[in-house]
Amino acid sequence: MQLLARLNDFKTQKGFTGRGKLGLALFITRAARERGLPIHPDSLLTEQKGQISKFSGKAVNKILKEYNVLRSVGTEAGRTSRGTIGAAIEYAEFLNGLHNEELADLATIEDWWVAQLVDFFNRQPFKLNYDQSRTLRTMIQDLLDQAVKRQRQSPGTTYVGAVLQHLVGAKLDLALPGSIHRHHGFSVSDAANARSGDFVIDEAAIHCTTAPTEALLEKCTENLRSGIRPIILTVDRGIGAAEIMAETKGIAGRVEIMDAIQFLATNLYELSSFKASERLITIERLIGRYNEIIDGCESDNSLRVVLG
Repeated sequence: MQLLARLNDFKTQKGFTGRGKLGLALFITRAARERGLPIHPDSLLTEQKGQISKFSGKAVNKILKEYNVLRSVGTEAGRTSRGTIGAAIEYAEFLNGLHNEELADLATIEDWWVAQLVDFFNRQPFKLNYDQSRTLRTMIQDLLDQAVKRQRQSPGTTYVGAVLQHLVGAKLDLALPGSIHRHHGFSVSDAANARSGDFVIDEAAIHCTTAPTEALLEKCTENLRSGIRPIILTVDRGIGAAEIMAETKGIAGRVEIMDAIQFLATNLYELSSFKASERLITIERLIGRYNEIIDGCESDNSLRVVLG
């Protein structure tokens, strides 16, 4: 479609790729829908010509909310600078040009900019906030909380489970080099397959999950029949549920059910020899290996983690 091609060319050539300019384009598009085209660039400015009238991160977020996009562009996205004013005028003139060519379907254009912002949000990595005064458990929990928040804002996604699985995989690679022959994408681990668990090491099958299911406990039962010890690593709220289902299936006391965050934190302390001076180095190694697994197994780069 010619309109979408023109929008994409404008975005790329004019550098409308960050949250500030993406939010600006969405804001001006909404203004054009309300006022009609052509739109005089100066009408977008305050009387003093030093700011874009009513432009703010809050105003952009309000538009996004209408599309059920709950992520925020942040207050910095609404700050006006000389460059922002120039970008606003440039975009207004672009819209006027589309109008003159009878291509300015503003509803479609607004939809497109919303999609660009969603794509921007989805490409942002998670951040592990390292603070030596905090516990490793707290830092890992904070990372998973970010995944929980993103998952709630993007219904149908499974960020939490993917982050948990690959953190465990990275930790196992550090602790037991060469023990895992191949890592699998999170969606692969969720699908019905012949593998005994997410990770199989000698006589143990490790299952990572945020929400234990009957199907998982049935797989644990199959592990036991095959002489394999099943280990379930889950979040705090999943432990009780897994224990109840294990009892129902008659395998209580035969399947290890552990807090995944505690499992990770304890092993990281051991890998750093419980030395404060080694802790950051160990975390850096963990995140480095985690990102290598993401690059090799997942198509969604937003699952990557940066250390802050």
